[in-house]
Amino acid sequence: MLADQYDAILCDVWGVIHNGRYAFEEACEALVRFREQGGAVCLITNAPVPKEQAIRYFDPLGVPPEAFDDCVTSGDATREVLSQRVGEVFWRMGADEGWEHDKFLYEGLDLQFGDARTSDTVLCIGLEDQINDHPDDYRNRLAEAADREMEMICANPDIRVRIGDQLHWCAGALAKVFEEEGGKVIYPGKPHDPIYDLALARLADLGVEPATPRVLCIGDSPATDMTGALARGFDGLYVGTGLQEHGANFEQEVADLLGDYAVSAKWAMPKLTW
Repeated sequence: MLADQYDAILCDVWGVIHNGRYAFEEACEALVRFREQGGAVCLITNAPVPKEQAIRYFDPLGVPPEAFDDCVTSGDATREVLSQRVGEVFWRMGADEGWEHDKFLYEGLDLQFGDARTSDTVLCIGLEDQINDHPDDYRNRLAEAADREMEMICANPDIRVRIGDQLHWCAGALAKVFEEEGGKVIYPGKPHDPIYDLALARLADLGVEPATPRVLCIGDSPATDMTGALARGFDGLYVGTGLQEHGANFEQEVADLLGDYAVSAKWAMPKLTW
């Protein structure tokens, strides 16, 4: 049995256990059963908010608390980075929910904020209007920031996320434009090390310190989940309930998709189930 080969799971959230509208019951039940047989589950998401804000949506969506031991977000990892750069002035590039929402990312860190001309670093949280904006709409502003040799801290490395049946742009799409214009980007979230280090530290706090071959990363994104798993030497399980819609020829479609990203996954399932 696949589950018997692992002591801990690092599981993506959006596209794996819910789609922003409702929970995937079979996926949640699989994680519950893994924990019941002694395994540990740390949810690991590129949401650009602290853990407390990410998990507050779980109950309304139907994600049971029994499905996970802890949760680590790109927002958590970003706060670690921001706390080491408190002397800088940040240019906030935020989501359309406004600063009252975005503030959770930096609340309590005593950061200084300015505009594009007076800041040292871009803090990229998302597009200003996720519904109507396109990343290229920001190219001129991002090119000017790159010309000024500003760095960007990208709070969500995801390019897109599926909410219900729609794909929406994320901060990672803006970071990609910034890099195309010559800018340097710091990514605390998946597939980069800071979020994995934080997840493993959270598991260690619970007394769980699995050997590398006994860790399974589950996700729907070749670019973040599977790439991150490979970089850390963890096995990857790709699930087809998120970014990419699959047809009847699932195995070949997944092979082609992973090949496009030059990554691999030890396992693949149309949906996460026991």
